[in-house]
Amino acid sequence: MKVRYFADTDTLLIEFRDAPVAETRDLDENTLLDVDAHGHICSITVEHASERADAPHFSYEEVAA
Repeated sequence: MKVRYFADTDTLLIEFRDAPVAETRDLDENTLLDVDAHGHICSITVEHASERADAPHFSYEEVAA
């Protein structure tokens, strides 16, 4: 998984898998969901991320099972 924040466009891109995108779905006017041919999520794009997702502030934590 990769998380990228593009400050020049205030865009957050969360990539879950490196697979060909078969369809892009609009979740709302500023959020896009990319899925592969099997319907698995490839990525999510969030526009105006600093307002909508508090980007670029980010933390990551792996929790043991």
